[in-house]
Amino acid sequence: MAAVSRFSARVRLVPMLLLVLAATACGGGVRDYIADTYALQNTAGDAKTYTSNDPVGTTVSNIVAEEDPAARKADGGSEYLRYDDDIVTVSAGPGGGSLVRVEDIDGRYRSGGFAYLGPGFNPGSPAGGASGSGGSGSAK
Repeated sequence: MAAVSRFSARVRLVPMLLLVLAATACGGGVRDYIADTYALQNTAGDAKTYTSNDPVGTTVSNIVAEEDPAARKADGGSEYLRYDDDIVTVSAGPGGGSLVRVEDIDGRYRSGGFAYLGPGFNPGSPAGGASGSGGSGSAK
């Protein structure tokens, strides 16, 4: 009898686990917010560029209101937002709007492409190793 009740308990557990997995998989995030809010202009690998009719400041404010970035930096008229899995770059677009580029944090970020932006944009050092980003250029 114990084997039957254990089996029925597992059978009841499976739908609950599937529900939890489905709920966490649809978690949204900044990438989903941007895809739902702005018009996709192009895709290159894992990077996507969207257009916004709003100027840079308004577009950034809307994105940040949806989800706070781990780091934020303005440089040369562009705003950079670092999230756990993505780098979002908002820059001036044609006609007073803006361009919103979303790229996976594994790309240029990991190779130091955003190191010039300072703390929060330097790639993490290898586990147990020394930091080693060493002068990756300038935004100017």
